[in-house]
Amino acid sequence: MAVPRRKFLRLALGAAAVPAMSPAAQGQAYPSRPVRLIVGFGPAGLSDLAARLIGPWLSERLGRQFVIENRPGAGGNLATEAVVRAAPDGYTLLLAQASDAINATLYEKLNFAFVRDITPVAGLIVVPNVLVLHPSVPANTVPELIAYAKANPGKLNMGSVGNGSVPHVAGELFKMMSGINMVHVPYRGAAPALTDLLAGHVHVFFSSPPSTIEHIRAGRLRALAITTAMRSAALPALAEFVPGYETSFWAGIGAPKDTPTEIVDTLNKEINAGLASPTIKAHLADLGGAEMPMAPSAFGKFITDEIEKWGKVVKFAGIKVE
Repeated sequence: MAVPRRKFLRLALGAAAVPAMSPAAQGQAYPSRPVRLIVGFGPAGLSDLAARLIGPWLSERLGRQFVIENRPGAGGNLATEAVVRAAPDGYTLLLAQASDAINATLYEKLNFAFVRDITPVAGLIVVPNVLVLHPSVPANTVPELIAYAKANPGKLNMGSVGNGSVPHVAGELFKMMSGINMVHVPYRGAAPALTDLLAGHVHVFFSSPPSTIEHIRAGRLRALAITTAMRSAALPALAEFVPGYETSFWAGIGAPKDTPTEIVDTLNKEINAGLASPTIKAHLADLGGAEMPMAPSAFGKFITDEIEKWGKVVKFAGIKVE
């Protein structure tokens, strides 16, 4: 999801102004020089903004600059491979995210294995999707949507921001678990997908909340459910109608394998302290998400579970990269 320029600048400036607490590692050897945090997508997306929120915090807490480096390409794989090939010394980190778990199965010939070659450090943010419809679809609830789709197989078009993207696999998981048939229509980004959704050329979309909230409020789109396991204040959880369903965008920090435990633990401690900061919490909420504090071992298990989950969906749907 790309964030509007004005909001991106506000969040970036706000992140730079995150108040520092007393540095926890001024006297420690690590870090003794700037640290690169590599992001596999371009500026102003969710992953980039998450990195630009935690980067200034770590710079202040640890006394060295954490530099955000955008390296887009191959669905994030170029960034991941760059970190895999880096020295395991804590000076090159990865903004790990949901696409990494999907890519583990989506791409058949990767030069790395994510679980083997990336050390989990800490979780950062989790952002649910929202199941939205064009108002022309005669359904006001998830059961009504499922019933309509079953009665009209192949009539509904489901948009996404590209093959193997989080919105795409979210929709494929919904199709797999509910037994319905919708035609997938991939787009190159959220903007063209949203344009065609508003025009009624596609009917169903799994969107991040900030992308569609104003259209939902104006009645141009209809929101049916949120994709977390628990309902929100405004919407029911899709899992209430399709038991076990859950999908979200998430991001965290990874490092090359064999990165020393003491460095991983230092980063984890300071990142989790940042996620407890009211200022960072507020910025994450602006992005439609919430903090995701985890110990390294818990984050590692989370990634393994995500790889297994999305591997089944990729194979079931026969998803291929564009």
